[in-house]
Order: sequence, then C-alpha cells, then structure tokens
Amino acid sequence: MDLKIYQDKNEVAEAFSAYFAEQVKQNDTFHVALSGGSTPKIVFDELADKFGGQIDWSKVHLYWGDERCVPPTDDESNYKMTVEHLLSKIEIPEGNIHRVHGEDEPQGEAERYARELKSGLPAKNGFPQFDLVVLGMGDDGHTASIFPHEIELWNSEHLCEVAVHPESGQRRITITGNLINHAKTVAFLVTGEGKKEKVGEILGSDGGSVTYPAHLVAPTSGNLLWFLDQAAADKLT
Repeated sequence: MDLKIYQDKNEVAEAFSAYFAEQVKQNDTFHVALSGGSTPKIVFDELADKFGGQIDWSKVHLYWGDERCVPPTDDESNYKMTVEHLLSKIEIPEGNIHRVHGEDEPQGEAERYARELKSGLPAKNGFPQFDLVVLGMGDDGHTASIFPHEIELWNSEHLCEVAVHPESGQRRITITGNLINHAKTVAFLVTGEGKKEKVGEILGSDGGSVTYPAHLVAPTSGNLLWFLDQAAADKLT
C-alpha cells in the first residue's frame, strides 16, 4: 500500500492528475473506472485544465465504478458530472466512453454493463481487468455503491449489482469486489474531515472494521494507493 498525504484537496487533485497522466503515457491502452463525488470533481477539473492537452485520450477508455439509476441529464448522475468537469473539455473518441445507462431498468442494466466490461476490458486469468480503479469513500465507509448494510454485495459472483442507498432508497449500479480487487491498480481519493474516523480505523493499527466495504479493498496485484489530504489523514499516526 502506498499512502500519499497532501495539504488539501487541491493538492490531492494535482498529485493524482499528474499520476494519471504518467500512467496513460506508460500504456498503449488505458482502461479506468471512474468515481463520483466531490473529490473526483476537483480532479476532473485539474485533469482537463492542466493535462487535457498532454494526455493522448485516444488511448483512454473510461468506465464508471458506480452510477445512480437516473437519466444522464440528471444532476445526480455521475456521468453528467464527468461530462461537465472533464469530457466537455477534452478530445476523446465517443467510442471510448462506456457509461452506465442509469435511465434503464436497473437489473437489466447491471447485466448489460457486466457484458460490456467483459467485452471491453482485457482479460487476465479469464477475468476482466481494469488498469486503474478510482474509488472514493463515504463517511460510513462505503465505496463504489456498496454500503455497509449490503456488504454481501462485495463478494458477489457478478461483475455488477444493483445496490440501494440506505437512507434515500435510491437504486444504483455498482461494480463488485472481485472486479475491483482484480484491477492492476486501485487508487482511493479521500479528502475532508468527515472521512478521518473511517480512514483512521481502516488504515490505523487496528486494521479497520470488517463492516466497512472500503476495508475490503485489497487488489491482488498489491498496488493500492491512498491519496489523502491532511484533514482526512488526521487520525493516522
């Protein structure tokens, strides 16, 4: 595990964007699962503004680790956020954008997206493999859209599942644990004081709580990165 701690969320965005650009440069094709949330929004702005013209986006294939079951024009759509903060600012082939159809019937879409992942991603040992999975973490320790009350979804035999937000009841499409942990690299982007308790438990000496889906992220490659700001890392010693 590689722990990277920066002064604030803007420095996290700068550091991760530079890392992302370097990874693309080193690969002929780069398959990445994106995350939603406030921190990726800042990262996407940084990527577009500072690296948009430097990255060969024809090499990059973009997927989503999770998506709310809403149309792509809805303000809650992770895809819409990515369009506004990244895709509208860069030159990337339309065929390289693999969005989740949040407007479609959830179970059918989870199955369709799993088929797209199988056909689009390179396989290792017969299993589809991302070059990079970008994850956030909620105040409750959830990651992607696997929440503590549905932690059993992590070990699903399916690549994608339909999850339910514990408070709103909103349904979401999410990739599952085996797909996440099979990636070449997994990178957490976690910022803000609200995350410090869970970060401390997961990365602290007690090893974290098994009730947090984020605690189950353990790529078989061994390549796990945490990009944190000081506020999120406050409980670490």
